[in-house]
Amino acid sequence: MMRQDCNIAQVLATAAQAQPEAIALVVKEGKTRQHKKWQHYSFSELAERSRQFAGSLQAAGLCRGERVMLMLRPSLDFVALTFALFHLGAVIILIDPGMGYRNLLRCIRTVQPETLIGVGRAILFSRLFPGTFHTLKKRICVFGRLPGSMRLKTLPQAAAPPAFTAAADDLAAVIFTSGSTGPPKGVHYTHGIFHAQLQLIRDYYGIGPGDTDQPGFTLFGLFSTALGAKAVLPDMDPTKPAQVDPQKFVAGIQAEKVSYSFGSPAIWRVVSRYCLEQEIRLPLHTVLMAGAPVPGELLADMQKILPEDARIFTPYGATESLPVASIEAREIVGKTWVATRKGRGYCVGRPLPDMDVRIIAVSEEEIADWHQVRELPPGEIGEIVVRGPVVTPAYDHNAAETRRAKIVSVEDGTKGLWHRMGDMGYVDEEGRLWFCGRKAHRVLSAEGPMYSVCCEAIFNEHPLLLRSALVGLGRPGRHIPVLVVELKQKGKAPAGLTEELLALGQTSELTRTIRHILVHPAFPVDIRHNAKIFREELAQWAAQQLPRLAADSGTTNDSQP
Repeated sequence: MMRQDCNIAQVLATAAQAQPEAIALVVKEGKTRQHKKWQHYSFSELAERSRQFAGSLQAAGLCRGERVMLMLRPSLDFVALTFALFHLGAVIILIDPGMGYRNLLRCIRTVQPETLIGVGRAILFSRLFPGTFHTLKKRICVFGRLPGSMRLKTLPQAAAPPAFTAAADDLAAVIFTSGSTGPPKGVHYTHGIFHAQLQLIRDYYGIGPGDTDQPGFTLFGLFSTALGAKAVLPDMDPTKPAQVDPQKFVAGIQAEKVSYSFGSPAIWRVVSRYCLEQEIRLPLHTVLMAGAPVPGELLADMQKILPEDARIFTPYGATESLPVASIEAREIVGKTWVATRKGRGYCVGRPLPDMDVRIIAVSEEEIADWHQVRELPPGEIGEIVVRGPVVTPAYDHNAAETRRAKIVSVEDGTKGLWHRMGDMGYVDEEGRLWFCGRKAHRVLSAEGPMYSVCCEAIFNEHPLLLRSALVGLGRPGRHIPVLVVELKQKGKAPAGLTEELLALGQTSELTRTIRHILVHPAFPVDIRHNAKIFREELAQWAAQQLPRLAADSGTTNDSQP
């Protein structure tokens, strides 16, 4: 009996057969920044480049199951190589290079790559840290020539072999988390999970052939191509979305008549401000905004720069399970945002088709079996757990973290897997999921738990604040809550700000125990989205600013639970 072929590489071949002359990819290329020009590649050209790479890589000795780290910027070669490696059955390793050397080296060491395909700088980097890259057998340089490495362009020319016939649970890639609440972890992505994600994106958001995407996150460009849509890789540094040049980003949308776009709130905050100032209306009919909680004010601004019938979605999920739930901006702005401003959390919508979301009593222990959990009723805050076709099975080479994050269930003789999102939240009477903050970011005071997102919303009403972060000093159960704020206008805090914030805190039962306010010059945020706040770093900084308070409360470096 032949098994069903789930190799995700086949979607490119299918798209190329269906619409060979349609444009698949638009990318700015050139030897130097001054000589870069926009290039357009059809689906047939992209598929042919991918087949050429697959043949050359196999001739160079790359085989099924081999772990291949890709370290190159968004480009035609990046997309073509990704599909070529899927074609061969290799396991692609993707790590954000901007996560910092310490995290980067730790991730590479744990994932144990066998082949490195990258730009010259990446090849040199691997030579500088031979201990970290000790598992490498092959180095392939995409541009240039370096001793001890093969050149991608001069690999042996050979016909591409038949695509590897993949089962749904065959490993396709290892993609690392952003590390916003601890060291980044490698997540196992199977061919079946990629297919499930494509189906959800295609069916729920209505994206497919005829659409044009300009993704603020490179991986989403791969999804667009796989769905038969045109992907315009924006002229920006993908590791610094908050520093996007709005003029360039908008120019790409206008020139290519982009119909939908995915990006973090950090990108859209910059772009929407620019469009409002320049009185520009974008042609987008769909926007997906994810990576961190999305303020209602940003959604309202986005509505002003898009057509009246445009849809803005804020999908909820994580690297380990994406997407889980979704909600459209009209419902947020018109119905749920008023509750968010009062500390009820962020409404992230209803579960997507075939996704199951539950709220369970919080636990610091491993939960091996679903029978050990206690489900909570609507309205009660607990841990968010999810089950469905996009839930990833494991962390790479990290059995301990896998046990902490997964719960096994057996129904009707079928084994299933729940993922603990690491988030706190609740489900309301209408079946909508509300996000209240990360589990690791709870402030466990003597008066009870305080949830970051809920408490911060009370203070974010102050017109001078860009954002705020609740941290706890001391031991769990005796945490002293401290509010750290970042101002819209950098510089010295105006007189009376602390008193005004404390008075604001007294207006809500959620925040009346907060007695300490600190102003931080610029919050540390994650590299991938430039939106998730590193509250652990802020907690350590707060302890340094309030040494006496920290000493009295017994603060240590792990003051956050």
